[in-house]
Amino acid sequence: MYFKPYYLGCLAHASYMIGAEGGPAAVIDPRRDVDEYIADAERAGLTIRFVIETHLHADFVSGHVELARRTGAQILIGDRAGATFPHIPITNEMRIELGDVSLTFRTTPGHTPESVIALVTVAGDDNPRLIFTGDTLFIGDVGRPDLAGSRGYSAEQMARLMFASLRDSILTLPDAAEVWPAHGAGSSCGKALSNDRASTIGREKALNPALRYVLDGDEEGFVQYHTEGLSAAPGYFGYDAQRNREGAAPLAEATAGAVPLSPAEVEELSESGVLVLDVRSVADFGSAHIPGALHVQLEGTFAPWVGRVARPEERILVVAEVGAEHEAIMRLARVGYENIAGYLEGGMAAWNAAGGEQAAVPQLPADTPLMPRRTVVVDVRSREEYDAGHLEGALHIPLPELVERIDELPPAPLALMCGTGYRSSIACSLLLRAGRREVLNLAGGWEAASKARTGIEPSAHVA
Repeated sequence: MYFKPYYLGCLAHASYMIGAEGGPAAVIDPRRDVDEYIADAERAGLTIRFVIETHLHADFVSGHVELARRTGAQILIGDRAGATFPHIPITNEMRIELGDVSLTFRTTPGHTPESVIALVTVAGDDNPRLIFTGDTLFIGDVGRPDLAGSRGYSAEQMARLMFASLRDSILTLPDAAEVWPAHGAGSSCGKALSNDRASTIGREKALNPALRYVLDGDEEGFVQYHTEGLSAAPGYFGYDAQRNREGAAPLAEATAGAVPLSPAEVEELSESGVLVLDVRSVADFGSAHIPGALHVQLEGTFAPWVGRVARPEERILVVAEVGAEHEAIMRLARVGYENIAGYLEGGMAAWNAAGGEQAAVPQLPADTPLMPRRTVVVDVRSREEYDAGHLEGALHIPLPELVERIDELPPAPLALMCGTGYRSSIACSLLLRAGRREVLNLAGGWEAASKARTGIEPSAHVA
């Protein structure tokens, strides 16, 4: 058996290639940029025969259609997906053969109506070795039930479907079977995913809190547990799910408009309403940036945060460190942001040389007790993070809610805080775009402040 897992940390997304050594293979839940799968298959002497989607992904645009076109593979997806691209619909207990490896599918509605899992068996084995669980069963969690609302299902209805799928299709599997899900910690597709990449059915029975309700036969308890405490889904999720239902264009075609632009062209586009997206570091953005730019640092959970603060249909102009422009554009395309007007050629150095106007965000270390008087701290972390510890007197508005709740902010100077300074820099840029001027970023965030074991109070020593 040939088996290779892939993990894309910026999206907390796992995909897989499975097959017979030197023979036919399948790729499960591919990311949008598919070159690595093709190159690995060629090196291993594999022929990619199938591309398998465990469900319609909402948090990224899949490369299933491009991969199938480039390899001649057939796409398999659940029969309730409503997919409009050529495909083979997966039905319960359907089976495909990859030489001495076979995949048997079970339909597992709950995260989405069309969700499936795949059981991998090698010739001579009585039981499956691996289970590709998609977003049905995660390590330490199960897939959230509220991402199918636009398709006519309530979160409670999906939770009850999930309970039945877990009870009948997953917990009946052998304890030794390995669990390989589609996501890890950091994904918005669940509530409390583990950092682990794989587990076993037995380990999840013992440690996964959601499964305790199923093992005890407590459907009502499961529904309550499964539907409470869900954060708002990023706004682009519905858009990406529809793109995956239809099949996205090849990556090269989607990013063809990403051309280098001069400072004068950037200035003209910015003034015409094109969104300037600055992906440089927090420190570099704070030192100098194009006025009105939205900031999301490329290093970190870049694409999901772009997805929370910008719309997929917006025309975007990228400002990056020289050499990082195409990486940023590819990461945007991975989550369906393809309307790229171009990027600033030569980066901010070129902008400065051309005499372009600049704005800045003061960076105040969060572990210092000195802050301008009258300043109000705005904590943009999640409710769970805030409840676990926060600065006394801080105003709490989670980052995804900031723009809608901007009228709640006092007219005083604002100091934005998150866990490390990453999200608070995004928040600063949003406030500046909205017309606020006295805004600073608490660099190091709550991590630095809590380590220093000190509160932050206004001080007469700082102007």
